[in-house]
Amino acid sequence: MHRRAATITLGLLCVAASGCMTAVAAFQPEDVGGETIVITTMDAEGNAYERVLSPIDDGDTLVVAANHWPRAWYRRALERPEVLVRRGGKTVAYTAVPVSDEERERLLDDSGFPALAYVFTGFAPREFLRLDPREPEEPAATEAP
Repeated sequence: MHRRAATITLGLLCVAASGCMTAVAAFQPEDVGGETIVITTMDAEGNAYERVLSPIDDGDTLVVAANHWPRAWYRRALERPEVLVRRGGKTVAYTAVPVSDEERERLLDDSGFPALAYVFTGFAPREFLRLDPREPEEPAATEAP
């Protein structure tokens, strides 16, 4: 009986911890626990959504990871890859590009995401997006009257 109670208690603690960490991820404040960026994604109707993320600087390339289950931002970036990133008070336009399988494996190896973090994030699979800078759009040419 004690073993069953201990197993149930441990299971409930794991579920609670995963849920709490997922909830914290959903409301992650800026610049807590290291540098953060704010990514703005758009839905199909053109509504903008902001999400605080931790940047991964991979040489000269900016990468972001979907580490938690609340990942609507990630799905929107896949559907509409034109995103904005605010970092250090400056906003830059990027195109979000899914990384290759090989690049994903390298980023997983390099990032050092601890196994315990998988437990606290509800065993969410880690996915990465490379953010390629976009050229500023040229203003539309107007004809002289």
